[in-house]
Amino acid sequence: MTLESEAARIREERKALGLEGLVHGLEFVIINTQPERQLAAAGELLRTTGLDCRLGCEDENTRDYVLGTGGSADVVVRSRKRGVNPFAGLNLRQKTANMPDTRLETLVFKAYDLKKYVEIQKKRGVSFLTRDIIENDKYLFIQTPPSAYTGNSTGFVEWKNGTRDYAHSGTKPLAKLPAKPRLDYLANIGCLDHIATRITAANRDKAMLEFMALTNYNFDLAVYVEELNSITNVTRLTETDFALVFTSGIKPFKDEERSGPTEKFVHLYGPRAHHMAFHTEDIERTCEALALDGMEYLVELVGSENEGLKQTFTVPSKNTFLVNEYIYRYGDFSGFFTRSNVKELTKASGNIPAD
Repeated sequence: MTLESEAARIREERKALGLEGLVHGLEFVIINTQPERQLAAAGELLRTTGLDCRLGCEDENTRDYVLGTGGSADVVVRSRKRGVNPFAGLNLRQKTANMPDTRLETLVFKAYDLKKYVEIQKKRGVSFLTRDIIENDKYLFIQTPPSAYTGNSTGFVEWKNGTRDYAHSGTKPLAKLPAKPRLDYLANIGCLDHIATRITAANRDKAMLEFMALTNYNFDLAVYVEELNSITNVTRLTETDFALVFTSGIKPFKDEERSGPTEKFVHLYGPRAHHMAFHTEDIERTCEALALDGMEYLVELVGSENEGLKQTFTVPSKNTFLVNEYIYRYGDFSGFFTRSNVKELTKASGNIPAD
């Protein structure tokens, strides 16, 4: 069976089961950090993106900083205060074992009639981290265990008042929030455009089909870079919504020299989110200004107006392991990526500095 035929089967199954329309776009992502690095991680994102700190709160289990900007999914920078970390085993890789609580853990999508959704999915054999939906005065929430293919959990939230409101009756506000630097160019960095997860070649199709079965997203396109043993696959809800990208090797890992940057990354870091991409206006000036403020890049801006888009990767964060991507698509560009840009960025991802 091909990926295309299996994707078509998943779409038909969603319709037949009544899942269509129950899950919409991305509402927020959860990045868990080491407790001692949480404030630095939030401050770093405030200094390198257009996100503002909208809320700081804690309950008996977690402490959160909620970062957001208009027209975008939020980013929740979290640290656990107690309880078992269900992602811990995934983080014991060569490059991540020293920070075993740190990864982008969960992508949370907006749900309608979450109780109906969970009932249908449980009948299909889908399991969740909690037996029941978590409910408070502001929202209903549930999430899957981390995927065996991606290491990501998929979460679902239904807001009781129709808008994002994280501060429920069981939380208390944090006394101090990290400050947003007064840097005018940060206003050029807008919505969360996509997140790219690196996975093994063997799990590429399984990961996308699993994600499609949990959401209303669909496989959209694939870009092969054979010379770097890499394939980038895009799933989208619509052409204007947040996209989830899956990048893997074409052939499985053999060794660090012959397997290419993508499979090497998974070997060293495990399957996980590699980067968060932010739509960036005036991208040349903005990236220059970020560099003057200390930002380091894995590659110079790639692409051009003639090709339709420009992109770049930063070095990974020491607080989250995540790379920032800055991306700008010119007005008449009808695609999502170009092969030339994917090739250059894939190659650049092998330039991660040694510890």
